[in-house]
Amino acid sequence: MGNLQFEFDNSYAKLPERFYTRIIPTKVKKPGLVIINEPLANSLALNPDTLGSEMGAEILAGNHVPDGAEPLAMAYAGHQFGGFVPQLGDGRAILLGEIIDCYGARQDIHLKGAGRTPYSRGGDGRAPLGPVLREYIVSSFMNLLSIPTTRSLAVVTTGEEVFRENVLPGAILTRVAESHLRIGTFEYFAVRRDLEALKILTMFAIERHFPGTVGDSNPAKTLLECVLKRQSALVAKWMSVGFVHGVMNTDNTTISGETIDYGPCAFIDTYQSDKVFSSIDHAGRYAFKNQPDVLQWNLTQLAQCLLPLIDERTDRAVSIAREIISRFPEIFAEDLGREFAKKLGLSCDPAAALRIALELLELMSDHSADFTLTFRYLVDAVLGDETTGLFEQQFGQPAAVSEWLTKWLSLVTLENDSLVTAKKKLLAANPAIVARNHLVEEVIRAAEENGDFSRFHHLMAELAEPFKERPDQSKYARPPSQTEEVTMTFCGT
Repeated sequence: MGNLQFEFDNSYAKLPERFYTRIIPTKVKKPGLVIINEPLANSLALNPDTLGSEMGAEILAGNHVPDGAEPLAMAYAGHQFGGFVPQLGDGRAILLGEIIDCYGARQDIHLKGAGRTPYSRGGDGRAPLGPVLREYIVSSFMNLLSIPTTRSLAVVTTGEEVFRENVLPGAILTRVAESHLRIGTFEYFAVRRDLEALKILTMFAIERHFPGTVGDSNPAKTLLECVLKRQSALVAKWMSVGFVHGVMNTDNTTISGETIDYGPCAFIDTYQSDKVFSSIDHAGRYAFKNQPDVLQWNLTQLAQCLLPLIDERTDRAVSIAREIISRFPEIFAEDLGREFAKKLGLSCDPAAALRIALELLELMSDHSADFTLTFRYLVDAVLGDETTGLFEQQFGQPAAVSEWLTKWLSLVTLENDSLVTAKKKLLAANPAIVARNHLVEEVIRAAEENGDFSRFHHLMAELAEPFKERPDQSKYARPPSQTEEVTMTFCGT
């Protein structure tokens, strides 16, 4: 295949065979390249031009398996909306192998939508174009916000149709991740009482994601503590930008602390703490405000899996695990306070920052303020520009937020050597734009219905500079009109 070389260095494929099933991707009719993530390709020592060639498209579509790849579908279980499914696994995704990137980090190369596997459970193993574009857009944007995430290397169309509620064009996403280990991976072996596999998986996860802890006397306890901290920091970052994951099942909760699965995800427009976007989340289990509680519940399932490894004495293991999980609310509150302190231009104690942030969020909810613009327009408020009053306008009238504003301004003035310093902090912490739902849906519709990817590329170009100032009436900066608002998203499976 010419000079397109993937320098694979596979480790998961060396684990016992009950961890996966070896399988070759199903070929597609007519691969068509939509986009290559050039910075990501370069970081993987892959030539973007060659990757974007016809031969590259054949690899990215699964039609050609490159030298050194060891394709496999990973086995895992999971709690989905609280109900346990003992066998899930990669039903439409195949791990090609692993690459050591230019920074020395190990990265999975994963084809999503690559055909049926033994874990497909009757599914077609394919992915519709819309969800693939959504994942490419939102995962790329999350990375630009420095939020840990799986990355999207490429999108290719398949020249084939996918049948869901409607007939849709098919596509394949090439996903890159520090690993695809999930809480559900541990649940898979725990429910089978496969203690040997749990020990192997625990050491594999530690060596891959927490190498500084190798040699600790209680690896399972250490792993639980590390995953809790990683995931707490991650969800705090989600909430600081108004992100709703939409499907926080245990099979979508990574050991690495990366965001994974961008199915029914969305960014909040008008702030309401109980916002739900997923079309199948009828009870609001994964609403915005519930994400910390769901994460603690998910971490409890991981703890349950690790009990036999934490201590042979069940009562002692439960006591240790319970003590770790009980720390979560405090750890998360500190993480969230730290994120909102940055958004408010403050350097005070996280608990104090969180208190004033929660006061603002309550006002935002009462007055239907836009999440992104309210925080962005703090710059306007800190400079005291009464001619525009953009911050106050989010609340309908200045009086609604005047008391909070006075309190916040006194803190900002106290903690910064100048208002110019505060302005710089605020501009660096609060994006001017996000991947708003209506914009994402607009580009998806154009691509699905007309094969028009120009809007997709325009949106990607705008999102590449999330902190750059835009004119007030820029379609990328303003919130959706009532007719444009998207209130429901779908997972695409």
